[in-house]
Amino acid sequence: MNVLIVFAHPERKSFNGGLVDVAVKQLVDAGHTVEVDDLYAEQFDPVERADHYPHQAVDVDYFYPLNEQRAHYQQNALPQDVQRELARLEWADLVIFQFPLWWHAQPAILKGWFDRVLVYGGRYTSRMRYDHGYFRGKRAMLSVTAGSPEKAFQPFGRAGDMVAWLWPMHASLYYVGFDVLPPQVNYGVQGGGIEYQKEDALRVHLNACKKYWAVRLAHWEREKPIPFAGWEDWNSEGVLLETSPWRWRLG
Repeated sequence: MNVLIVFAHPERKSFNGGLVDVAVKQLVDAGHTVEVDDLYAEQFDPVERADHYPHQAVDVDYFYPLNEQRAHYQQNALPQDVQRELARLEWADLVIFQFPLWWHAQPAILKGWFDRVLVYGGRYTSRMRYDHGYFRGKRAMLSVTAGSPEKAFQPFGRAGDMVAWLWPMHASLYYVGFDVLPPQVNYGVQGGGIEYQKEDALRVHLNACKKYWAVRLAHWEREKPIPFAGWEDWNSEGVLLETSPWRWRLG
């Protein structure tokens, strides 16, 4: 399999970078081909703006981001960095997003990657979405680090429900057709002077996280994706049908 790791942390020697190294070794040793897409090192520009489209194809006096994305995709004239990222996604069978949770979401550089790379008209349209999405048959997984302990990220924990914080990315990946595997979340990666455990215990904890990540990656092909509703589950207004099993679940 071809595995793309989209890495979004400004320090390659960070714990997030160490998780990338663990993933590369484990996956390569298992016979997979791996490419690391280091967004900071490649200075990916996360801000969508008119400057990316110097010859606006839709309206020279008003910037319509979606319309310009669609027009430039159709003309094979997307910005070079976006074309590079799209080629990587075409190549990959599995995409792993490695990043720290900042302000209850992914870092801005990774949010901007979604804004610019998943181009309208090319990777999604009004009907090319969800279980009819462009990337059907490909898998994606989030590998996330968080500063607080795991108990703080439960539904009634002070840090809020991790399921809720990761939902926007999970939903976005499913929106363009990916089968989204359950995330790998490493809690208690303390920093900034906040201490939940002493340095020696922290090192033991972080090493255990790396070992568990390697073990999980040894069998990712057998994992089941997160279940989502699809087109056949909704009525013409986008509401779950009364006959849909999804409507009768708690939680």
